[in-house]
Amino acid sequence: MSTNNTTVWPGNPYPLGATWDGEGVNFALFSENAEAVDLCLFDPSGNELERIRIPEHTDQIWHCYLPEGRPGLLYGYRVHGPYDPENGHRFNPNKLLLDPYTKATVGPLDWSTHHFGYKFSGDEDFSMSEMDNAAGMPKCRVVDTAFTWGDDRPPKIPWRDTIIYETHVKGFTKLHPDVPEDIRGTYAGLASAPAIEHLKRLGVTAVELMPVHLFVDDKHLVDRGLKNYWGYNSIGFLAPDMRYSATGSISEFKTMVKRLHSAGLEVILDVVYNHTAEGNHLGPTLSFRGIDNAAYYRLTDDKRFYMDYTGTGNTLNMMHPRVLQLIMDSLRYWILEMHVDGFRFDLASALARELHEVDRLGAFFDIIRQDPVISQVKLIAEPWDVGEGGYQVGNFPVGWTEWNGKYRDAVRAYWKGDGGLVDEVAYRLTGSSDLYEGDGRRPNASINFVTAHDGFTLQDLVSYNEKHNEENGEDNNDGESHNDSWNHGAEGPTDDRAIRRLRARQKRNILATLLLSQGVPMILSGDEMGRTQNGNNNAYCQDNDTSWLSWDLSASDRRFFEFARRVVRIRRDHPVFRRRRFFGGRSLGGEDVKDIAWLDPAGREMSDEEWNDSFARSLGMQIAGVLEGERDARGRPEEDDDFLLLLNAHHEETPFTVPAHPEDARWRVILDTSYSGGLEAGSFHKPGGEYPLRARSIAVLANAREWETVEDEDE
Repeated sequence: MSTNNTTVWPGNPYPLGATWDGEGVNFALFSENAEAVDLCLFDPSGNELERIRIPEHTDQIWHCYLPEGRPGLLYGYRVHGPYDPENGHRFNPNKLLLDPYTKATVGPLDWSTHHFGYKFSGDEDFSMSEMDNAAGMPKCRVVDTAFTWGDDRPPKIPWRDTIIYETHVKGFTKLHPDVPEDIRGTYAGLASAPAIEHLKRLGVTAVELMPVHLFVDDKHLVDRGLKNYWGYNSIGFLAPDMRYSATGSISEFKTMVKRLHSAGLEVILDVVYNHTAEGNHLGPTLSFRGIDNAAYYRLTDDKRFYMDYTGTGNTLNMMHPRVLQLIMDSLRYWILEMHVDGFRFDLASALARELHEVDRLGAFFDIIRQDPVISQVKLIAEPWDVGEGGYQVGNFPVGWTEWNGKYRDAVRAYWKGDGGLVDEVAYRLTGSSDLYEGDGRRPNASINFVTAHDGFTLQDLVSYNEKHNEENGEDNNDGESHNDSWNHGAEGPTDDRAIRRLRARQKRNILATLLLSQGVPMILSGDEMGRTQNGNNNAYCQDNDTSWLSWDLSASDRRFFEFARRVVRIRRDHPVFRRRRFFGGRSLGGEDVKDIAWLDPAGREMSDEEWNDSFARSLGMQIAGVLEGERDARGRPEEDDDFLLLLNAHHEETPFTVPAHPEDARWRVILDTSYSGGLEAGSFHKPGGEYPLRARSIAVLANAREWETVEDEDE
């Protein structure tokens, strides 16, 4: 189909993408190895109206300007060049391609063999397919990005005060009875008053949204009647996925951000820049592969195949300047245009690989560090990938925080009852100085978590010994098999009251540990109210009740939510639990008072033998309320109460001698996880006395502060 209706001007090579300037639309597409590029225009029904051969080619950018183009115009590209897989080229003009810079799309991807660039002839990918895929492809849509932000300002919550809530846009409100039915499971639903009220009541400060970039439901899942619920299968890095939109407009996402900001909540996006939805050499041709396969992807020496550090079949080529530009342009767009407050980078080690080794000083990090926009938001790395040497916890540069997998593993194993972990737990409780202090980073470099989207929920962590992923259709072979979980005597739901009570106590232990550790805590959505996935620890394809939050809470669920609120409040009210600096174990102000002391059950400082005792399961941590060098937002010296944390993962009660210093202390219990609400009657304990630390519990005692007396019966 040739052009004979539309006026075409040369246009400009910058900015990339389709840009409405108030008069017309400029189109610009990078392809280093293409021989020609066609811009295809479509009507609202998806019928191709016109095919325009782009006339201009500047610095490997193909560009034109349509003076009659307007927002709402639907388009895609067809790119001409060699189909030569053995040399890394997979051009095929029979395939309509998504613009890597598209800001919105219309329509679903309807799977068929038409989307594959090769013939299904038994010759694998050597023969080029001549089938046209346009009828089943989403269409890019030109957008007007204007939006009335008013006085919207990012909350800019300091890292030390941050509590992250990892959630899924759809799953959070899909079943919420108080959210209007027509917006449940959408950006608008997340912005609704009932959703925000829950977040505010809990006390979190940031929502970390699982991927909202345009993504694809994998063909193998669709063929089995499943979906890619998690969304880690991106194909467009500047477009919010419209399956989460009640209105089909990108302004709905902006409204969500604005309303969350008004409530004092930050928005962090989980972003997937390490790979795309096009898979390996036998995957579909949807965008990057057909635009310039050799530029966008990391290829092996045999250029027919892809280097796969992600487990998805391909890895984006971060060594190419235009690929780096795409990612940086995407990040800046979400900050400047969408007002988000930070990013969590999926499989971030893959982004750091310069050649094969992970290079912590790679171009990706260098560019971000000097960028005046990106460097100023929250940057969180998932510090591993599936390649050799990919586990990089503790090795990311200054300015980055990291999902601390070592924290997760230590806390899980300790409360499961494994011995010989008190030294490891001590490091994790105090911000993991062994991982971060040597590089000049602070405790907030550690994003502490025990559960996340990938793995068991908190309820399942204490209810199952084994994963139960049969519904995923992979014979229970998917998902992690080593979970450090414990079912406490029965696999899954049980009517045994003793087991249920012990599980509830263990949940309190784990959540209290998380929220009272130095570093930045991250709570998995629903953990605060007993969400279960019925033992599925890899529910990536379960877009149903398995993954959606249930708001029909039992009495025990409501009790646990109130416990979570209580511990969040303790953290919020006491800066001693969210220090800016690591503990030094040093004396303060010339006095014989240490900023932290580690105690055995006899109230004495731990000896080397006790630290290395393979049977040790109890630990005391005394924290001085004088925070040396710590100052509040106005520069005033910061002080707090003295605190005593007592941990007992043993199956028997351990009497704990209250430390002798300070001599005039009146230690009052403010938290005890052996009680169903986490608090007994606020009893006082003098130095030298014994505290009856119950089996598998945490007690928190404070010196010198009055606390409300709450009568709370044991379970």
